[in-house]
Amino acid sequence: MSQAHKDVIEPVDEKLPLRTLLAFGLQHVLVMAASPIASVFLMATALDFSPDLTINLLSATFIICGLGTLLQSIGWRGFGARLPFIMLPGGAPIVLFILIAQQTDVATATGAVILTALFYFLVLPVFRRFLRLFPSVVVGTMLLLVAINLVKISGFLIVGKTGSENYADPLNLMLAFATIGFTVLFARVLKGMMNQLAILLGLLGGTLMAVLFGAFHFEHLSLFPLFSLPTLLPFGMPKFDLVASLPLMIFCIISMVEATGQTLAIGEVVDKKLDPQVDVARTIRGDAAVSLLGGLFGTSLIITSGENIGVVRATGIRSRYVTLMSGLLLTLFALLAPLARVIHAVPEAVIGGTGMVVFAIVGTMGIDMLRRVDLRQHGNMYVVSVALTVGLFPILVPGVYSQFPSGLASLLGNGVAMGAITAALMNALFQYKSKQAAPAAEGEEAPRLQGH
Repeated sequence: MSQAHKDVIEPVDEKLPLRTLLAFGLQHVLVMAASPIASVFLMATALDFSPDLTINLLSATFIICGLGTLLQSIGWRGFGARLPFIMLPGGAPIVLFILIAQQTDVATATGAVILTALFYFLVLPVFRRFLRLFPSVVVGTMLLLVAINLVKISGFLIVGKTGSENYADPLNLMLAFATIGFTVLFARVLKGMMNQLAILLGLLGGTLMAVLFGAFHFEHLSLFPLFSLPTLLPFGMPKFDLVASLPLMIFCIISMVEATGQTLAIGEVVDKKLDPQVDVARTIRGDAAVSLLGGLFGTSLIITSGENIGVVRATGIRSRYVTLMSGLLLTLFALLAPLARVIHAVPEAVIGGTGMVVFAIVGTMGIDMLRRVDLRQHGNMYVVSVALTVGLFPILVPGVYSQFPSGLASLLGNGVAMGAITAALMNALFQYKSKQAAPAAEGEEAPRLQGH
């Protein structure tokens, strides 16, 4: 009986056929590929990098994301969660990298990334003591905030920057809604494996529509250069400045909070019982190690992505070997430049349409977790409502903290982290209050019984 129990393979450890791994691994990559491309081009535009350096950084970002995804999927000596995670450059770290580079120089920004990666290891033992503050009511609230924030980001991919010439172009809106429509159609009509690939097929359908309407970026396509290899220390020797590094170090704490919620959420999706003290720490160590490697190749922090949780939930494919394949594909795209350029040619509106569906699914997971919490209970009601208030404020009103000092503004302006921290602290407060009230009530009850 015990031997039979040992032979049972958990869904997250299931080894699937190669064609299944390729199809579902590619689905993850195509849904997430806009993030590394956008981050590199944002950095290149803001810091006036040459085209050759930009291609080099794109290759480096893809290969670091690929290696990080492999590490999180496989796990090695306490590094990596052994869960189906994709690793991507975070939006906030890219902005902070650019700000540090503009205020000092790029070598100092690179040094800040390396110092922050090491700071992860320094802070982790302390952070682990607070993991008990993340029950379902906190993680569920955090997932709702993650979904809302990511849907908003996807919306800007569709409509563009406010005030730009092509802002809210009807063609882009049509492509986004066509992509969503194709995804729903395939999810409803197709069966079996093809049904599970509805997100990928919807993205391909939206891309075909873009080709038909002349919105596909053929100008990005070329065969040469065929190979693109990242360069070690592309900005020269890093400069280490603790003061300049503080914004990224503050973000490191925020990232650890987000990684906690993501790890617990993906554990639930793949139906794997996790030990937060062990598994969350493995995720964070993986983030730290990969960010350290990324700093050596000129990227900003590379962190675990919560976006792909929606893909796993939508497909029902829970094997970590799928994201292992995604890691291999990302590495291949890094080395073969034409493949990266094909992905870059897909219109942002199509990527945005796919993203809105996937990220909204993350929100349904948050709702499902909160559904198991008794929100009629006084404390839980206030925990969720106040956390959503604090978290949604900077998401829905950008720049609300822009008059604050830069480090504090960076912290308060991260709605996901602030909402999660608020939920954790308020939940601890109400739990502490209820524990205090219980002995007091028992003490009052005893004399009444004795009086009878």
